[in-house]
Parts: sequence; C-alpha cells; structure tokens
Amino acid sequence: MAETPLEMTVRLRRKLESRKIRSRIWGEYYEGKHPLMFASPEFRAQVGDLFDGFSDNWCRTVPTAMIERMSPLGFRLEDGSLDKAAQRAWKSSECDVEIGLTMLDALVTGRCYALVWKPDGINTEITFEPEGQALVEYVPGRRRIRSAGIKVWRDGEHELATLFLPDMVYRWQRKLSGGEWTERVTGLRPSESAHFRNPLGLVPLVEIPNRTRLAQSPVSEICDVIPLQNAINNQWAKLFFATDDRALPTRAVLGMDRPVREITDDTGEVIGEEDLPIGRFRSDRLLWLEKDTARIAEFSAVDPRPFLEVVRELIDHISAQTRTPARYLGRLVNIAADTLEVDDSSLVSKVRERHKYVGSALREVMRLEALAAEEPARAEALRLGDVVWRDPQFRSDAQYADALVKLKSLNLPDEAVWERIPGVTPDEIERWKRMRTDQAAAVVGGDLASLYGVKPEPDPETPEPGAEAA
Repeated sequence: MAETPLEMTVRLRRKLESRKIRSRIWGEYYEGKHPLMFASPEFRAQVGDLFDGFSDNWCRTVPTAMIERMSPLGFRLEDGSLDKAAQRAWKSSECDVEIGLTMLDALVTGRCYALVWKPDGINTEITFEPEGQALVEYVPGRRRIRSAGIKVWRDGEHELATLFLPDMVYRWQRKLSGGEWTERVTGLRPSESAHFRNPLGLVPLVEIPNRTRLAQSPVSEICDVIPLQNAINNQWAKLFFATDDRALPTRAVLGMDRPVREITDDTGEVIGEEDLPIGRFRSDRLLWLEKDTARIAEFSAVDPRPFLEVVRELIDHISAQTRTPARYLGRLVNIAADTLEVDDSSLVSKVRERHKYVGSALREVMRLEALAAEEPARAEALRLGDVVWRDPQFRSDAQYADALVKLKSLNLPDEAVWERIPGVTPDEIERWKRMRTDQAAAVVGGDLASLYGVKPEPDPETPEPGAEAA
C-alpha cells in the first residue's frame, strides 16, 4: 500500500530525530562540552564532579583549520565562462556570508542542507538549514536522485513541518506538547491552502555532505578526534589532581610517637589522652622531636612531565589522523616558509578533496536556482560547470608575485593570471577587464598618459632644461 504524505512526514520526522543524537554529540564536542572518560571508578569516586566543565578542546581546531581555506568565489558554466546571474542570486541571498557557517556545520555534524524556493512566488531565495532541521531522502538504489525532503522547525507554540515532493508540497503543524499532525494554518492567509503543487518539479532541498562512503552516512571531521580528546582530558584531570595533592614535597616523621595531649577530669587527674591535630603543626610550621631515634623523611612532589608527554603524544596523533598541520596544534613555531608549505600539504590536499563533495552540492543548488528563474539552458550549463574556489594553499605575497610573473611569461591570458591571485573575486576581475578596456580606448584616442600614468605638474622653481645655460 502506498505511503500517504502524512505517513511519510511522520516517518521522516522520526528519522530526523534519530539523526539528532549523533549530531548533537559532535556539536557538543565542538563546543568543548566533554564528559570525563576513561577514568577508573576509584578515581571518579575521589574527584566527583571536580572537573566538570573542563576541557582542553582540540575538536574545535580541526574543522576551523579547514573552514578558513574553503571559500567559494563563483560559478563557471560548461564553456568555462563565469555565470554572472548565479553570482547575483548568490549574493542577493547573502550566501557569500552564510556559506561559511553552513560548511562549518557540515564539517562538524556531517552534513547540512540548502533550500531553493520562492517564498513570495516571485524572487528566488537560497537558505541553509542545519542537520537537525532538515532531511533528504533518495530514490532506492539512486544516490543522486532526491525523492523527498522535509524541513522541521518550531515557532514557540507549534512544531511545523514542510514535506517537499517532486510534484507536491505539504505543510503540517502540531502542538509542541505533541499530538497529531494537522494541515497548517499558522502563518497562512485564510484563503491560502496548506498543500499546493510544486512549481519546480524537483525536490528543492539539497544535502551538502562532508566526507562519506558509498554505503555509509556522512561523518563529522571530529569523529576520529573524540577518543583522543577524551584521553587528553583524562590526562589533564589526573595531572591536576596529582598536583593538587602533591604539588609540594611531603614530609613524614619517623621513629616518633604521634603528638598527644592528656585528658584530665574535674579534679585534674589524667584519665586518658588524645591526638593533637596535625593541622596546627602544619600551619605554625613548628614541630619538636623528643627522641634521639626520630628522623624526618621526605616524599618528593609529583612530576608533571609524564602526563605532559602523554598529552603531547595524543596531540601528535590528532595531527596525523586528521591531517591538521602541527603548527595549528602548537607543535611548531618560528618555522621557515618551505617548512610551512610542507606542513600545509596534507591539509591542502584534504580541503581540495572536500571541494569536490561540497562543490557538487553547490552546483546542484545553483542549477535549481536557474530552473526557478526559468532558465533551463543555464541550469544545464551549471550542472556541467564548476565552482571557483579560493586557493587553499597559503603563500606569502612574494611567492604569489613570483609565481604570477612566471605564469605571465608563458603567455597566459591576463584573466587566467588574475584568477590565481588569492582572494580575488570574479567581480573584481570583471572590473579590471573594464579598466583595461577603458585604458586601451584612451590610448587609441591619443591619451598616452592613460598608458604610462598621469605626468606630475612641473615645479615652478625648477628651471626648464637648457634655461640655465642661456
């Protein structure tokens, strides 16, 4: 029996909730909210909740090192030209700002989503949704064809859900306390229907995944860091506890009875004795020894170096397993430029690999935008096009300048050289092309100053050449 839209909404909503468990754990580790793990029951009994809230958070460093190198600058069509219409749509939806937050969420929680829609029925809008508020389902056996999508959110009183199918859009609501899903009326005009035909003809929700496998779900960049992070926190907790208990050398008195005092009754007769509090001697720093055999022994203070060596080793493992440069983890300082480039090589390769996954999803987003704008030819050209990314390799200005001069000596077009300047956007390149055209037109018109620059005004106090001889 075919599944009804309401039944599909309930099923996808339940699937979305099950995914939240794992993504919530990854998100908490990114924020530095770590439980104390790998501690023995005896150690836990001693420390209790002493170290709650403490973390030496490296889970934030790993995705942050990647996201600062993932900057999409524009979109190319199939013929290699830049799509100016896509660039306008991208900026009009503030995607140049939101994409950084979106990709960071994808790196941390494994995936996020983009929605292409016309909320007013006229202007196309691109919005991004976190892992816990959206879900895309695919046709069985077809990993790229979307069969349904759902977006779920709350407005303070109701839980709202929108189910996107290729042919229809269904909108539902229910009380936050639970209950049955009903057709949405919240936020709709009295004459507006809760369900309507999908004008796009495609599921407008696109998944932006992080790294994945053919038969597995996308995973977070910090999933491999979490066990090592727990071990690091465990070592710090033991170090703090040890230094708190044995930060200073401990001394013991040997060959001497414990200090006591006599207990007398009302008549002054000794009826017993009791130990003197050791705390008094410790605070007064005073102790007397009455026996010749008495001596003082000393237990040295705790040595923190073994704990710190383990922490450093664990940090090195994080660097190796996540391909994060050692300098991001505090292991290299004051290094030469060549060493810096070698240290970056694994991260650069990793980021370029992620460009493929994210770039494929962004191309699909812009293809949907072109279809929403009723430009099917441009949509097809975008599907076979590419995303222009900022160079993930960090180099000095001198290195870039040297490389660009050498590329120009190979007779590459100016535009090809300009594109390799870090951080240069397609809009800037277009502006430079217009400036070059204006300059060439001025030269043809006889204005040579446009070619060589404006000549400075002559200094009236400086004589003309030959005037002094005359």
